[in-house]
Amino acid sequence: MPTVHLVRHGRSTWNEQGRIQGQTPHPPLTELGRTQALAAARTLRAAIGAQSAQIVSSDLVRAQETAQIIGAALDLPVRTEVRLREQALGEMEGRLARELTAQPAPEGVPVEEVRWGGGESLLDVHRRLSALLAELATAPADYLVLVTHGDTLRVALAVLAGRTHRQLDWHLAIDNGSVHTTELDPAAAALSG
Repeated sequence: MPTVHLVRHGRSTWNEQGRIQGQTPHPPLTELGRTQALAAARTLRAAIGAQSAQIVSSDLVRAQETAQIIGAALDLPVRTEVRLREQALGEMEGRLARELTAQPAPEGVPVEEVRWGGGESLLDVHRRLSALLAELATAPADYLVLVTHGDTLRVALAVLAGRTHRQLDWHLAIDNGSVHTTELDPAAAALSG
């Protein structure tokens, strides 16, 4: 059962601008974002040492840039996995967060099951991550480094803890470039799906 290091990508140009990114592919890292990725790489190098590891990253540019920096520091290739993308937020993507007004969930629909902006619900994200993490549970490595996005990382932590999409920890700070470590327990991932 590998140890999992979940990494949020470094700060991007759209993070800086306060834009909703979702699955928008192109926002790159800022200079600060590259510095954050290097700091995450140092943390991971100290934790992993010479043990076997795999790096798997979202295909979105901000995550790929972060993963490549980590891969160079650990001397490991980066595998791309679209299921590590951020929650798709449809027509909300690219808009400034301050321009949006809070909207209640439709009556009778839990907020975690609303497809905001025509994108994905947190339930959708939970389902795709449950499938991915069940596959990765058999990875021939002592460590998995998963480079992803804020809400996706939050959902992945719930899956790995055996919690449902309605049991996300919204109090946990998930800063750009942060590393969150847990165990990949196939039984917990299967239960949460």
